[in-house]
Amino acid sequence: MENKVISIANRIIGSAQPCFIIGEAGVNHNGSLDLARQLIDIAVGAGCDAVKFQTFKSEKVCSPFASKAAYQLETTGHAESQLEMARKLELPFEAFRELHHYCGGKNILFLSTPFDSESATFLVELPVPALKVPSGELTNLPFLENLAGNGLPLVVSTGMATMEEIATALEVIRAAGDPPLMLLHCVSNYPAAPASMNLRAMRTLEDKFAVPAGLSDHTVGIEISLAAAALGACVIEKHFTVSRDLPGPDHRASLVPDELASLVKGIRKVEAALGDGIKRPVPAEFDTAAVARRSLVAACLIPAGTVLTVEMVAILRPGTGLPPAMRSQVLGRRALQEIEPGAILSLDMLA
Repeated sequence: MENKVISIANRIIGSAQPCFIIGEAGVNHNGSLDLARQLIDIAVGAGCDAVKFQTFKSEKVCSPFASKAAYQLETTGHAESQLEMARKLELPFEAFRELHHYCGGKNILFLSTPFDSESATFLVELPVPALKVPSGELTNLPFLENLAGNGLPLVVSTGMATMEEIATALEVIRAAGDPPLMLLHCVSNYPAAPASMNLRAMRTLEDKFAVPAGLSDHTVGIEISLAAAALGACVIEKHFTVSRDLPGPDHRASLVPDELASLVKGIRKVEAALGDGIKRPVPAEFDTAAVARRSLVAACLIPAGTVLTVEMVAILRPGTGLPPAMRSQVLGRRALQEIEPGAILSLDMLA
C-alpha cells in the first residue's frame, strides 16, 4: 500500500506512524479562559499530542434566525437561538493568544478550528501548524478556497458528507493551493451511535483520495476510538471536558479526564500490538515453546543395538529434543547405547 503521510509541526502523520491524538476541547471552556487552561492541563496529563479549540466570531457564523440542532436543544434548551448560544461560547482572539502561549509552555500542540475567514487569518498569524476544517464547512467552497490559500496543512472532517461532496471539496482545496491534507471520517451526531460509525469508511477515504485518514469520534466512551486505532487510523480526535455535568452543547458527548487518559494509553497499547504483520515467534515465546511443544521420547527401555520401531518412540513434552516431524528419520535406526524409558532422543544415540 502506498505510504500516505503529511507533516504537522515536524510530526509525521500517516500510515506506519504513531497515531496522532487530538484532545478536542472545542467550546467546552464555556467562554472561560480559566476553564480553557484547565482543559489544556487535562490534555497534557492524558498524553495527547495536541489540544484543539474552536475560534469564531458568532455573528459571522450564525444568522439570528438559525435554529439549534436537535442535540443542542437537548443539552442547552429552547430559550435561546443558536447565535445567542454561540456568543456564550466565544472567546476573544486575545484569549487564544494566551492559550497558544500556554500550550507552548506545556509542550503540547495548540490547534483550533476557524469558522470564518477573520478567525482563520488570526490563527495563521498566531501561528498554528495546521488548520482544522469542521464538517459543517465542507460544502462552504469559498471558505475552503480561503483556507487552502494559506498553505498550512488541513485536517478535514467529513461528517454529513457524501463521497461526491468530499471529492468536490478536495478539488477546490487542491486548485486553491494544494496544501498537505488529511481526512477525518466523522458522524455528526452528539453523541453518535456506535452502529452508525462505519469505521471501514476510513480506508475508503484513504484509498479513494490518496491521503491519510483518521477519525473524529463523537460516540460515548473510548471503545470506538480504540477500534479505529486497530483499523489503522492515523489521527483520533475526541471531545473531552472537565465534567459532563457542565452546561453546554458538547459536554454530554465528551470524555472526562480519566477517560481521556485511558483512551491515550489504550491507543498506544493497540498500536504497539499491531506490529509489522510478519508472522514469527517472538522471544517471549521461546520458554513457553520449550515447555508446551513435544519431542521424541523413548517409550520403553531400548537396549543397545535395538532397531527402533513405532512402539518404542513416544511424543511427549518438553520440546527441547527432536521434533515430532523427525519421527520418520528415527524409526529403523539402531540404538548405539541403552536408552532409558522417558529419555529424550537425540541423533547421537542412534546409528
